[in-house]
Parts: sequence; C-alpha cells; structure tokens
Amino acid sequence: MQQQANDWTLDINEEDEDAMANRYLLFHVASEDYGIGIENVIEIIGLQKVTEVPDMPHYVKGVINLRGQVIPVVDIRLRFGIVPKEYTDRTCVIVVQIKEMNIGIIVDGMAEVQEIQEAQISPPSPIQKNVASKYIYGMGRVGEEVKILLDVGKLLFEDDFMDLENEQINLEG
Repeated sequence: MQQQANDWTLDINEEDEDAMANRYLLFHVASEDYGIGIENVIEIIGLQKVTEVPDMPHYVKGVINLRGQVIPVVDIRLRFGIVPKEYTDRTCVIVVQIKEMNIGIIVDGMAEVQEIQEAQISPPSPIQKNVASKYIYGMGRVGEEVKILLDVGKLLFEDDFMDLENEQINLEG
C-alpha cells in the first residue's frame, strides 16, 4: 500500500501483518508527538475541501470526498480541547478504520513510522486527567523522548459513530 501526505511517504506490504506489529505512525498536534498503531491506518492525504454537516459534534469538521467515498473528518485539536489553529500546508488527514468505518483525523503534521516494542510502552498515568487522557493507550519511550500512543477506537463515542454512520448513509444514499 502506498500512502502519501505532502512529501511524506509510507510503504506497507498489506500481506505482511508482522511488519505492522509494534509500529506506530507518529504525528504532531500542538507541541506533542502522538502515535497510532499502523494497523489502523488506511492512508494519509493532504487536507482537502471539507463539507460541513449540521448537528455533528463540534470536533467533527464535516466530510470529504475521497475517490467517491464520503469520509467524516475529526479535528484532533478540537477533540482534545486544544486551541484550534489555521491549517497549513503541513496539515494532513490520516484516514483510519474504526469499527469498520473509515474516518479522517486532521493533524498538524506527520513525523515518521517508529517501531515501539511493548516493553517500551507504559500505561497512561492515572493522575493525568486532561481531555486527551481518556484516548491514550500508553506512553511509548523512544530514546530519550516519550510519544503519546492513542487508542483510535476511543476517539469517538458510540453515539458519535451512530450519527456519522447515519449521516454517511444520507450523503451517499
């Protein structure tokens, strides 16, 4: 699978699941580096025209048309309660699959794919009680740095999935 966002490229052999084990796609949001398991990533694209959809949660910016498929997009800054900022040429959309539905996540910029072994991942701190903490899978140690690893399945609530699925059916139908 060939994936691109701006000048960033990732090659993954879809048939080799072992190649995806313990690999995380790292990206920037505000001053932090986050990561998601590469097995959740469908592709990475540059920011496209987003069509707003009424009555969606504030962090759902709308939908994009990706090769004929309507994909809802979530601004991760808004989801985490981080002050929004104007999109730049570094802003991109990571298309992930959550509960058999493709969803785009708008991030500030891409970093790299990094292998992080389970032994290098600590559970999230129980004293961390900010908005983003409920979406954290663990804290990955990479050299002297710590990367915040997200559980993409928790980025949306069950009600949000139902709203997005219904809206997607209405738009495609």
